Amino acid sequence: MARLAEHNRAAIGRENVPIVALASGRPFPFVECLCRLMANTRVPCIAENGVWLYDPAQGDFIIDPGVSAADLDAVDALTHWIRSELGPTGVVMQPGKAASVSIFHPDTTYLMSLMPRIERQCATNGWPIRVSRTVRWVNLDLRHISKATGIARLIERSGIPKERLAGIGDSLSDLAIAERVAYFACPRNADDKLKTHAQYISPLEEIQGVLDIVARLST
Repeated sequence: MARLAEHNRAAIGRENVPIVALASGRPFPFVECLCRLMANTRVPCIAENGVWLYDPAQGDFIIDPGVSAADLDAVDALTHWIRSELGPTGVVMQPGKAASVSIFHPDTTYLMSLMPRIERQCATNGWPIRVSRTVRWVNLDLRHISKATGIARLIERSGIPKERLAGIGDSLSDLAIAERVAYFACPRNADDKLKTHAQYISPLEEIQGVLDIVARLST
């Protein structure tokens, strides 16, 4: 994080060096915290898979205007169902989310086996929920809200065109990033299906891979 902060402090005010921002599925407080740690004071960040846009330059956070009261009611109903039906089996929900749900269980195989059941429950109740997974979590997001809609709002808010955007990702949910930036790269640990969309795959994993990619983009 210190190295990313050093990079961002050097990049701010220079047109030929990218400022590193975030597009995350994590709740808003997590994204705001990392944005501050990374010394990003200029470029908006995406939280909760597109639900929130945090603008560090203005210090404000804006929920996607496409999130309706009915959407929030559906998320509340889904939350109640998970708590009552899946909670007794050890499934827990990530705290801090406003218009989506992420669930976890220490038995990843069991957790992933729940996805068809959750999809059926959403369809039966008419909840407009997209069911997807990461390595160890299941994400339940509003179907019309995503990192893609978040990037569209980032472009509108910041004025940075797609041609000046680069993205880094490791899970299939990051395909929404890959399809909406001019240059996309992955660390070595990324999902193999995502790697096919990358112009560059770092030989390094996780944060070391990210630092490698950022260094390449800055030369």
